[in-house]
Amino acid sequence: MTVPTRNETAFATTAGRLPLVAVCVGYFLVILDVTVVTVALPAIGTGLRGGLTALQWVVDGYTLAFAGLLLFCGGLGDRFGGKPVFLTGLVVFTAASIGCGLAPSAGALVGARLVQGAGAALMVPASLALLRNAYPDRGSRARAFGVWGMVAGIAAAAGPVLGGVLVFTVGWRWVFYANVPFGLLGFLLTLRYVPAPAASGGRSGLDIPAQVTGALGLGGLTWALIEAGARGWGSPAVSGGFALFAGALPAFLRLERRARAPMLPLRLFGDRRFSGPAVIGGLLNLGFYGLLFLVPLFFQRVRHLDPLMTGLAMLPMAMAPMISSPLSGRIAARTGPYPPMACGLVIGGIGLLGWLPAGQGTDYLSLVAPMVLTGFGTGFTMPAATTAILEAAPAELGGAASGVLNVARQTGSAIGVALAGTLVARGDLVTGLHTHVVVGGAAFLAAAALAVLTARR
Repeated sequence: MTVPTRNETAFATTAGRLPLVAVCVGYFLVILDVTVVTVALPAIGTGLRGGLTALQWVVDGYTLAFAGLLLFCGGLGDRFGGKPVFLTGLVVFTAASIGCGLAPSAGALVGARLVQGAGAALMVPASLALLRNAYPDRGSRARAFGVWGMVAGIAAAAGPVLGGVLVFTVGWRWVFYANVPFGLLGFLLTLRYVPAPAASGGRSGLDIPAQVTGALGLGGLTWALIEAGARGWGSPAVSGGFALFAGALPAFLRLERRARAPMLPLRLFGDRRFSGPAVIGGLLNLGFYGLLFLVPLFFQRVRHLDPLMTGLAMLPMAMAPMISSPLSGRIAARTGPYPPMACGLVIGGIGLLGWLPAGQGTDYLSLVAPMVLTGFGTGFTMPAATTAILEAAPAELGGAASGVLNVARQTGSAIGVALAGTLVARGDLVTGLHTHVVVGGAAFLAAAALAVLTARR
């Protein structure tokens, strides 16, 4: 009989779970705000007189700041400690949510979303470092990451459901105001119950040149992909965005190689156990978040559902991660992270491709299985990928490692939403949806193959 360790026993008690609850409240808000606006986009566009491109920026402005600052903020956690960085991010995020709710124009809303993304970037790498410190043994940590991943999956898929309810009942501005009480709750719980890991002290400096270069490159790529739908792929603005990305990427890598305290320690990528999950996270989010951008538009513009019914229609996708994410954590604790990662990606890829028959007259019940499979597969994959990348990195680089995974994921999200918007900007929505699910399904299956290859090597 296996005797539970002290940490595993503590995890089973209420006191042992409180650090996890505190961290997950803030993390839930971060992931929720990636998707909660999707159902609200038509109402936002009407209320603020914004077109499709402006609505894409409402989604991707948040994701862009989130992804562009993750590595920098992961380094802040390693240098100054995860708890103060997490609490600072929670304050910034909550204040920016109030700014989003008060926004008088689409431009002001996008600006507030950028600030929200900065707060999210402060929280996410620190949250993983805090959990790693609170649950140091492998079994408890895998279960904690399973719950953390479940929260991410539920928040991502529940965003459209909650957004639909709020838009229908009290208006789109409450999509953002609803963050405020939970932000305050997360702050108080973290302050009281989360133990503070010591700063590593081994990394000095903030690597500002590389941070600016990396953010410019990601911004150029996202700008080009979003604006291509409205301006055309050959327009000077779009070509300029791609050129900025092409120039910034090698400059960023060169700066990091020469830096005494690099924001992104490139030596980590020499281990396939580290680089593999990072790539998998990007491919996963490219398919999943592009779908989450298109499905609410499909239900409202093609099937003519109101925001409330759209949110309820997406409920099967929201419920599936509640089962798959904790299950993934338990399986990963026994088998290692790669078997659940590969299985989840295959299941999710099948779910994405299941959207190919969707059209004007498609019966709703035929779309339930694709939604369940996509939500289940995504929720099954992310805890395992998180466990894999953190186990591959030294403890003193935990913030940077979680930053790498999440920057890969949020970059995938930004690209997925940008491509999805571009696909529907110049054609009908159904054709764009079909094209995206083929691309997204291929990304999921390619990621599954990568997981298998990484495990074998």
